[in-house]
Amino acid sequence: MNPDIEEVLISAEEIDAAVKRLGQELTKDYQDKNPVVVCILRGSVVFLADLVRQMQCPLEIDFMDLSSYGGGMESSGQVKILKDLDTDVAGRHVIIVEDIVDTGNTLAKIHDLFLHRQAESVKVVSFLNKPERRTANVTVDYVGVEIPDKFVVGYGMDFDEQYRGLPYIGILKPNVYAHLFN
Repeated sequence: MNPDIEEVLISAEEIDAAVKRLGQELTKDYQDKNPVVVCILRGSVVFLADLVRQMQCPLEIDFMDLSSYGGGMESSGQVKILKDLDTDVAGRHVIIVEDIVDTGNTLAKIHDLFLHRQAESVKVVSFLNKPERRTANVTVDYVGVEIPDKFVVGYGMDFDEQYRGLPYIGILKPNVYAHLFN
């Protein structure tokens, strides 16, 4: 285990099981819909790669890069589009792939944007869901794992661009980020 990790919250085996379950659910629901699967960069890339390999249906993939965190641990509330989609979503079924949904503010803005762009439907799949932190009225349609309000890293998720490659999801030791509060 990485020495900066206080506790492994979700093991690699638990991640695999949750991704397989989500892939089966999405396959069933999107079998004949050819959805556009939109990966929210960067944290969702690892999850997306695993998820689409479990989806046994035609699909397209696109990417969107957003900024709402800056370098800290809390969302600024301001959502900026750094890289927009290359795909026109009008008349298409869109699946937004998130690594984690906490406040839901970013997700709410993106969901509304796709509806404004006349998507046929917009659904959300998030590997992690942190409902305790929710401030926006958003629905996470497909949830991998619900977690408590802890700062987690691994499986694509980072702190200051580190820890993305961990094969598990862990709780970061407070002393790693304590300098942010001094």
